This record gives sequence, structure tokens and C-alpha cells, in this order.
Amino acid sequence: MSKEKVVLAFSGGLDTSFCVPYLLDQGFEVHTLFVNTGGISTKSINDIEQTAMTLGATKHWTVDGQKELWDSIIKPLVWGGSLYQDQYPVLCADRYLIAKEAVQLCKKLKTQYVAHGCTGMGNDQVRFDLSIKALSDLVILSPIRDIQKNVTDVRQYEIDYLKEKGHQVSAVHKQYSVNENLLGVTVSGGAIDKWQAPEDNTYIITKQPHQVSKTSETVSLEFAQGELVKLNGESVDGVSAMQQLNSLLGDYGIGRGIYTGDTIIGLKGRIVFEAPALKGLFVAHKALEEVVLTQQQNHFKPILSKKWVDLVYQGFYFDPLTNNIQEFLQSSQQNVSGMVELKLSPGHLEAVAVSSPHMIINQEVEYAQKANWGIEEATGFIKLFGQSTATWSSVQLAKGGAS
Repeated sequence: MSKEKVVLAFSGGLDTSFCVPYLLDQGFEVHTLFVNTGGISTKSINDIEQTAMTLGATKHWTVDGQKELWDSIIKPLVWGGSLYQDQYPVLCADRYLIAKEAVQLCKKLKTQYVAHGCTGMGNDQVRFDLSIKALSDLVILSPIRDIQKNVTDVRQYEIDYLKEKGHQVSAVHKQYSVNENLLGVTVSGGAIDKWQAPEDNTYIITKQPHQVSKTSETVSLEFAQGELVKLNGESVDGVSAMQQLNSLLGDYGIGRGIYTGDTIIGLKGRIVFEAPALKGLFVAHKALEEVVLTQQQNHFKPILSKKWVDLVYQGFYFDPLTNNIQEFLQSSQQNVSGMVELKLSPGHLEAVAVSSPHMIINQEVEYAQKANWGIEEATGFIKLFGQSTATWSSVQLAKGGAS
């Protein structure tokens, strides 16, 4: 009898490496899938395939998802400009593209089984499971959650299991869990999980600020309807822009952080993250929006932006509401076109110049300098604008109450 096929979302890390022989022992024919969402070399991609085949996969599949990550995740993330719990730029969002590709490969292979290497304590299990359920009726297998029923030290169990099968585990996978893509890098494990100061070797794409030899530099970003189209005057696609900005800003130690907050399943979580390119895009895009959107747009848009980023973090990327909000965000970008100059210095950046044909500026008025209205109009506006507070105060004084 032929074995049932299973598609395993595979990264080459400890958890997914463990899943291959485990699923083989369960009687499955394993097809590994790696979705390249950026931040990885060609050599590493080849190494991942070799690892999968060495572990016993029947066939390994590689899909380039970088452009889709830019179009589907990064653009609306920048349009919104919000962070999860005002800290974290949802670097985890590439999981949705991985889940989508896994479902598509299952259809191609005509199998009803899909697997992932998520633990029962983390957020990614929610993102993968909800996405797969939203896109299909596939049976989800999760080997790490299976062994957690009977194992206390899961990572050590995985390491020992692989060794028994004749497979070695790298030192970095023993200590850290590292996820890198076009958005940036997240790292957990080691001192991070113990709520201690992260070791210097935790950081991958950003220098320590004191290690930056450069003093300062200016970089220009040009947007067309909210999308970055030029970097330092040169036309650039989204994938190349992220790669260049991650390198350029990372060399200044920009974009690193430690996120501590509430996970989807109610635990307190802690990760180190590095997102130099996103940091630059957020600062530049916001500086442009502030002068081309109306006051009402600038006040209201963050409300929906926060909801969008919450949905994406919590596993609801494929919920219709996420797309509804995304369409609103895109519609708000019609006039978000222009140039922004960012000044880079060790560990810091700021938008120092903005230009756009859509800047909402009255040429006859200059803040705190000149106006085309008189003192009577100014004092009349102030009187009406503060009428409610002034009336409250007069009532309290008449009653002899607090001033």
C-alpha cells in the first residue's frame, strides 16, 4: 500500500527538522515545503533542501514568496503604520503566506494532510491553524504538540530524537529559535526567555550603536500612492528596497528592539527583533502622510490601522475584516506621493525634509509667523472653541464650587 502524503512547512530549524523523521515513523510520505520570504542566502536555501532530503523527505519544494510578502503584508503594514501593542512590527506575518502555499501544495499532491512544527506554547500554531482552516478542510498534524503531552523538556527531547536517528543539531538551534525574512529577524530562547539581557551574538542584521563607525548620512525615499518607488533617486522594487534598507540602516544599529507583551494564548512573551527597513519606512511614510492627509484622516486612520495589525498578529489575516480594513488603508494613500529625506546616525534616524505636490499648505499662512486673518477672527475662534469649558467654569464659580 502507498503511504499517505503529508506536506510539512519546513524551515530547517530544530522543530521542523524533528518533524520529518517523526512523521516518517508515523507512516507518512513527507513532502517538505520551504517558502522563501527573504533574509536568506541562496546557499542557505540549498542547505535547507539538503537537510530535508537527508532527514528523509521524499521531495522538497521551494517557493519564492518575497514579492507576495511585499504586496500582501509590507505595503498595508506601512500604510497603517501601527505596531502590535505599540512595540512589535508583526515580523511573524509571513506565516500566512507559508500556510497558503502549504494548502496549495496539498491540493497539487492530492493529500488531505498538512503539518507544521509549531509548539503548543507559541503564537504560530494559532496563525497556521486558523489560516489552514480558513483556506481548506485539511487535517492538521502538529508533532511538537503531540510530544508535549508526555515530555517536559521538549527541545532536549527533539535533539536526542534526531541524534538517535543519526542527525546532528547545530549549536545555534540548541540555544536560540531564529526567524528571518524580508521584514527582519526575531530571536527567542537563551537569555531572552529568562528575561535577562540578550547576549551580543543575539543580534544578526543590526550593529550595536557603539560599533557604528559612521557619523551620519542622509537617504532619500520617494513614495507613489503610499508605496516606495525610489531609493536615493534610483527606481527600486519592494524586495530590493527592503534588502537595501535592512543593510543600510542595520549598519547604523537602527531598528532593533525587545518586545515584551501578551501572546495570543495569554502568556507573557519576550523576543528580540530587528527591523531596520521597516523602521525607516514607518518614519518616512508617516512624515509624508502628516502633510498630505487631512486632519480627520490623520486622526481616524490609526484606529483602523491598530485593528488591522491586531488581526494580523492574532491569526486572523484571512478573516474578511482584515481585507476590509486593508482596502480602506489603500484608499487613503491616493495622495501619499512625494519625497522624504531621512538622517541616519548611530542608533537613530529622523525625517528631516519632506516634499510633495499634495502638501496641504496655505501659502498665505505660516505657523506662528504669518496669517491671512485678523485678531478679531482669532479671538472669536478661541471663544467658540473653548465655549464648553468656559461655561462649565462660570457655572462652578457661580455656585461657589471649585475653580
